[in-house]
Amino acid sequence: MVRVEEKKLNQITRWLTIAITLVQGPGYIYNLYRTLPSNAFLLGFDSFAFLFSSVLILTTGTIFAMWLGEKITDKGIGNGISLLIMVGILARLPQALFQEFTSKVTNNNGGPMLLVLEIIVWLLVIIACVLLVMAVRKIPVQYARRTTTGDFEQDMLGGNRQWIPLKLNSAGVMPIIFAQAIMFIPAAVAGLSKSETSQSIAGTFSNMFGFWYCLVFAMLIVIFTFFYTAITVPTNKMADDLKRSGGFIPGVKPGIETADFLDKIMSLITFPGALFLALIAVFPAIVVSLDVQQSWAMFYGGTSLIIMVGVAIDTIQQINSYLLNKHYDGLMKSGKNRKAVA
Repeated sequence: MVRVEEKKLNQITRWLTIAITLVQGPGYIYNLYRTLPSNAFLLGFDSFAFLFSSVLILTTGTIFAMWLGEKITDKGIGNGISLLIMVGILARLPQALFQEFTSKVTNNNGGPMLLVLEIIVWLLVIIACVLLVMAVRKIPVQYARRTTTGDFEQDMLGGNRQWIPLKLNSAGVMPIIFAQAIMFIPAAVAGLSKSETSQSIAGTFSNMFGFWYCLVFAMLIVIFTFFYTAITVPTNKMADDLKRSGGFIPGVKPGIETADFLDKIMSLITFPGALFLALIAVFPAIVVSLDVQQSWAMFYGGTSLIIMVGVAIDTIQQINSYLLNKHYDGLMKSGKNRKAVA
């Protein structure tokens, strides 16, 4: 039954993806036309045939990427779509690094030592992202021990002690994606008016490296982090499941008090996690202010870096799980006992 519902949900997701692509396609083509140089030439851009064929190609490419991602998920290791996104991000890394190398070394704009320092800072930011993704708060849980008479004994020595891992950043990269979607609205609305104030607002919210853009962007990330965490982490359900399985948090009564306790802990750990996530999201703007190329600065934070780190960690964990499940006996029996040395 669950498998049938999962197939039906996947089918609905595919059709919604196609519908969204058909709606976004014309807007993408028009925006591409506006960003091209004035002397650029596009054959038949104003014709319906050009627009129709372009949207059809975009939709077909989306369907192919979706199909390829599902095949990677089914036949390979890791989430296929996430892997494709990560590969698309990594494909821009060599060019961005080469441009920064040209700027710093070839054009003598700081020298090779400054480039090495930038790479060290980039590696430190990656380490910080890894810590953000993997950081958890362990809540101790005690399970009652069943005796021979069928009763439960709730003593700390006889029960089975486990943990409830609460992630520091349960929302993942979704708050940044939501915030970026909202940040397009002020510039789009202000662009409809020709007044000086509207043009100023449109220019402010079009510069992703500006101070006011980054400030509003960071505030939205913090808000959406709390919002998305509250939706995706059901503390009430966790408390009910814990109570039904005979578990309890030491010093906290099962039921409502356990749910309130978990909710309080989530609020306390989500706030620093949200601030850290906002800092990583706006860090490329800080790096750009220090005379770093924009293409290279984008790898210092934002959605790209968190996606790369998250997908890499998830893939490594799945590979380790696969090796443990499939080759557990082989790993345990492959070694040979050495003869004792007299």
